[in-house]
Amino acid sequence: MRIGLVVDSACDLPLEYLQQHQVTVLPITVRIGEAVLADHRNEEATLEFLHAHVAEGGAEAETMPYTVQQIHQLFLERLVIDYDYVFCMTITKSRSPIFDNAQQAGFAILNDYKATRAAAGNNTPFALRVVDTQNLFAAQGITAVEAVRLRDAGEGAPKIRARLEHLALHTHGYLVPRDLYYLRARARKKGDRSVGLLSAALGSALDIKPVLHCNRGETGPVAKIKGFEAAVEKVFAGTIKRIRAGLLTPTVCLSYGGELDEMRHLPGYAELRAACAEHNIEVFESVMSLTGMVNVGKGALVVGFASEGGITFER
Repeated sequence: MRIGLVVDSACDLPLEYLQQHQVTVLPITVRIGEAVLADHRNEEATLEFLHAHVAEGGAEAETMPYTVQQIHQLFLERLVIDYDYVFCMTITKSRSPIFDNAQQAGFAILNDYKATRAAAGNNTPFALRVVDTQNLFAAQGITAVEAVRLRDAGEGAPKIRARLEHLALHTHGYLVPRDLYYLRARARKKGDRSVGLLSAALGSALDIKPVLHCNRGETGPVAKIKGFEAAVEKVFAGTIKRIRAGLLTPTVCLSYGGELDEMRHLPGYAELRAACAEHNIEVFESVMSLTGMVNVGKGALVVGFASEGGITFER
């Protein structure tokens, strides 16, 4: 059985990895004023757009994910021909309409695919499964990497489906933003009142940074730490503890809203890489998606992994 894999461009994995393993990307288009870029996970284009537009006008950006019609067209033009079963793994449906769009498109695709496959000389059935990763950005990469590993190991669709849905429940994403004013402005643009003006002002004045945690589609603060670098160091240290306790997959994903060399000089990074090497954990690093940066701001860090529990922060 030919198994295809699809992610949206908010999934923070290196483009080279996605291309090497033939993972299809559903691009999300970002508009800031007159500037428009379709995010195809091209890190150079993302960084150029970041420096030119995101820092000044990102809070007012519009993000436009693939519509039902665009997803339907992509599948019928290519995926139903190239594959027999496709897993489409999306950003958490609590934060984006991509999952619902893909679900709606999927119903139509299953009604329409037979003529397309027959014209390509294939009369066997086609199936697809839309998986809500229930997470964001770097943490979305956990399910995608596991799907690649299982497919390349020759596992069948039922086992892959069960594994991905189990992992989605146990994937943890941790985000440390740099600019609370930006985060608040962006939240207000989207109608999210979770970051109030007072908390943003106090946080910026005192240099207090929240650590945001995403699991099972729910996102909220789990710690408030003085200083961005100190917050990042605590997240890295907590990740090391989870690695030593045992992860559910041998994978840690990191993404950063800027040049990766900046991330690699953050405190605790070297210790995290050493712990991963010691425990045979593969580390994936990527520039944060354009969608991620316009939503959480330049210079934010995200760490993702799968484990039975998350990081415990001292009160």
